[in-house]
Amino acid sequence: MSQAPYDLVIRGGTVATSSDVYEADVAVQGERIAAVGQGLGPGAREIDARGKLVLPGGVDSHCHIEQLSAAGLMNADTFESATRAALFGGTTTVISFAAQHVGMELPRVVEDYHALARRGALVDYAFHMIVADPTEAALKEHIPALVRAGHGSIKVFMTYDRIRVDDERLLDILVAARESRAMVCVHAENHGMIAWMARRLVERGYTAPKYHAVSHPRVSETEAFRRLVAMSALVDQPVMIFHVSTAEGAAVIREARGEGLKIFAETCPHYLFQTRDDLDREGVQGAKWMCSPPTRTSADQEALWRALDLGDLQTVSSDHAPYRLDETGKLRAGPRPDFKQIANGQPGLDVRMPLLFDAMVSGGRLGVSKFVELTATAPARIYNLGRKGSIAVGKDADIAIWDPGARMTFSDATAPDGTGYTAYPGRTVRGWPTTVLVRGTIAVEDGTIKVSAGSGRFIARDGGEAATPTGRLSADMDPAQIFGARLL
Repeated sequence: MSQAPYDLVIRGGTVATSSDVYEADVAVQGERIAAVGQGLGPGAREIDARGKLVLPGGVDSHCHIEQLSAAGLMNADTFESATRAALFGGTTTVISFAAQHVGMELPRVVEDYHALARRGALVDYAFHMIVADPTEAALKEHIPALVRAGHGSIKVFMTYDRIRVDDERLLDILVAARESRAMVCVHAENHGMIAWMARRLVERGYTAPKYHAVSHPRVSETEAFRRLVAMSALVDQPVMIFHVSTAEGAAVIREARGEGLKIFAETCPHYLFQTRDDLDREGVQGAKWMCSPPTRTSADQEALWRALDLGDLQTVSSDHAPYRLDETGKLRAGPRPDFKQIANGQPGLDVRMPLLFDAMVSGGRLGVSKFVELTATAPARIYNLGRKGSIAVGKDADIAIWDPGARMTFSDATAPDGTGYTAYPGRTVRGWPTTVLVRGTIAVEDGTIKVSAGSGRFIARDGGEAATPTGRLSADMDPAQIFGARLL
């Protein structure tokens, strides 16, 4: 008997990429896609995908996993539990964070997170390096060495007391990234506005979780976006703006991109499917829906959908930030904390793809190719993840087979991560990934995880094309216009 030419053939499904939708077989040999076409030869194993969609596994480029907060609070997920949740939701690659706090040396921080991921991850992964302490050694030695080692992106915060960097330090980081060709991702809100609003609210007795939404004025987002865009333009360093929440914020990004600046931006499912009213619940229950920036209004939801359609926002990430509603998490300060004492963040790794599939594919909003673009292809391209993000010959066989007729209702009892609850209890979605492959290995089948902790691999990368400066120096930095001074 002749040997089958392929290890696996996914037979008769509808393949979708960011540009095309067509019926085809997909053949896998080893860890990669070997062929895409009709009537392909047999595989040692075959999967009947007739009536189903064959899509690239999701790439979630913003996940807080097994991460220690600046306040010393560990979030609810290990790499094993978080990536298990990711797989159930059709995500096969994550970018998590190696979080530096003041006083920590960046190389040790990165190695510590590497050790956690090597032990637990079930999907492939990379890291954003959070830089909170930009010492001279960090800027001149550690960042260049770590980018060469495959860590092609940096995250900075413009708010939060213990980890924010001021404008001068942010410019230092932007220039260090420029010299190393790394992407800079930014949590951009005006710290002073938020701190001032929060103080006045608490002093007047407005302490319930719902007042968290009030404490982050809309202008705190747009002001910080404009300031960040100006700094990016000054030193010609591309940036990614994380978790855009307002219509006005999306408009700032549209304007900057229209001027030819290399500004990228994302939003998250909670800004598309929740509003600030979700925080208005009895007692401390609203704490489950606290995140920063906070969720906004239905009008903002529509503006963000429009921005996704126009390409002003390029990706949708989960911003998975899981904290249990108990003394280990959101209630660390006691059973009746004020909103300033409650850890910010929502779980979301498992629901990102199904929520978007339900709206975009089942509901017809923007369509399946745009779904693939936002959830897999664009993040893989922007963050230079090489063989991830598309169904194409030579790519890693990271594949999710979606049953468009399957229905799933989210509940606290079935939440697969370590948080113990879902942000969407009782919500039913149509469409579900019934089979998921990671590098050609079946990772999820019939609701069961088939791979073991530690099977995920680190993806080494540099910043890639997205992180490459435009080459158009501002007049303030151009030696020809500033008496020969060289500042970059």
